[in-house]
Amino acid sequence: MGALGQVVLWLQFCAPSPSEPSWPTLSPQPLVSLPPSLQQAPSPLRFPDLGFASCRSSSCAALTRAAYKLWLPNTDFDDASNWSQNQTPCAGAAVEFPAHKMVSVLVQARHSVSDLLLPLDGELILASGAAFSASVTTWDPNCSAGSPALFRDPDRFLWHDPSLWHSEDAVSGLFSVDAERVPCRHDDVVFPPATSFRVGLGPGARTVRSVSALGQTFTRDDDLAAFLASRAGRLRFHGPGALHVVPEACADPSGCVCGNDEELPWICAALLQPLGGRCPAVACRDALQPEGQCCDLCGAIISLTHGAAFDLEQYRARLLRTFLLPEYQRLQVAVSKVRRTQRVREAAGPGPDTEIQVVLAEAEPRAGGATRLAQDILADIAENGEALGILSATVRESGSPVMGGSAAGLDGPGHRAAIPGVVVAALLLAVLLAVFLVVLLRRARRLSRGEDAAPAPTGPPLGFDNPVFDSAGFADSKQRPPAPQPDAGTTSRSYFINPLFAGQEAEA
Repeated sequence: MGALGQVVLWLQFCAPSPSEPSWPTLSPQPLVSLPPSLQQAPSPLRFPDLGFASCRSSSCAALTRAAYKLWLPNTDFDDASNWSQNQTPCAGAAVEFPAHKMVSVLVQARHSVSDLLLPLDGELILASGAAFSASVTTWDPNCSAGSPALFRDPDRFLWHDPSLWHSEDAVSGLFSVDAERVPCRHDDVVFPPATSFRVGLGPGARTVRSVSALGQTFTRDDDLAAFLASRAGRLRFHGPGALHVVPEACADPSGCVCGNDEELPWICAALLQPLGGRCPAVACRDALQPEGQCCDLCGAIISLTHGAAFDLEQYRARLLRTFLLPEYQRLQVAVSKVRRTQRVREAAGPGPDTEIQVVLAEAEPRAGGATRLAQDILADIAENGEALGILSATVRESGSPVMGGSAAGLDGPGHRAAIPGVVVAALLLAVLLAVFLVVLLRRARRLSRGEDAAPAPTGPPLGFDNPVFDSAGFADSKQRPPAPQPDAGTTSRSYFINPLFAGQEAEA
């Protein structure tokens, strides 16, 4: 069967069954019979225009008032990043999809292919003006002959990967810690209706405020569960995890905790997978790790306790307007409510379970901007804290920059673990040096004992040099000095007898 016939047969096989609910824009209308023009190759295969349903005006207004996370990747046929060589299939090329993967693919342009290997289950959605035609001729000089275009694994996109989401509050100078870059408990989740997508839910369960997909907004958990169980939902969501919706907005002006604490290990694993699971190097000593962040960073962390008058959004806007001046343009600021850790509760004593975390992240630790900005913020709190609803503030700062701009380790714990390693190496070197000195001393003692045990020379002793009367002449001479003679002019016969020569003088 030719490529054109395979496409038609596959699309007929993948048409939704009558027993399943009809979700808007899930798949093309099934083909009941083939018109004669379609049976004559290489006439292009066409489908009706696919219109995407839009949310009701009230729902759209609610979405604009609430924080939302937008899903970024897609499984579109015309997206070069979805193909093995980062290039869409050339005209007349062979196209191959993963055989054992479920996938929904949106096609938005005309394509001519020589061969088309389809998966066991999936769907092609042809937008207005899109078409496939069969061709065995390749006329694109940039195409490599004989190499099929491989569609990349559609299961590679994970819900827990922060790099795959875009937040509405992404403003220059502000950032979110890693746990809050993934949809939080009170966020609205939006999957663009003009693209095809596939999401791996991963382990665990997650709850959001609403889910918008395929032109519908799900705010009831039963409706979302029915969609996920349908064939359209299975084509777009996979994995062992669960997804729930609870239409409850954050009503606390001081902010709400994100609620991704339990999912942080999976978030970090997905984020660091391209780096081999290890954090990048930091350029300072005693780096800090904010709550909800996967890796250490350089800068400062200000922890605030607040009263009923505190407003998180107003304070975030105040920081952005008042303090993020050109002199601090290399700083990034994150402001959010987090749970107080056990270490903080033990150090600060009884108090609320949550606090406001202000993270000042440095791009270049040598500049010292985070320290200056932290002092400016503390001074502002001392002056206006009561009006802002802030009760107290504490600050932690990272250490001095690492010389050369690179850290000794690949992550914070690794960097701290390198310090005892250096100490152990120094101690080992000291032990080796001590052993070497002991061996040298023992050899010196053995040589000294050998000289002491050497046999004395035979013959009469040569005497010794008296240091009082020693001179160069005596030192050079090998003869013994003559014994003193009694003075002829005196009757005294007392004189000094050297005990070394006492025997010879007595015989004399």
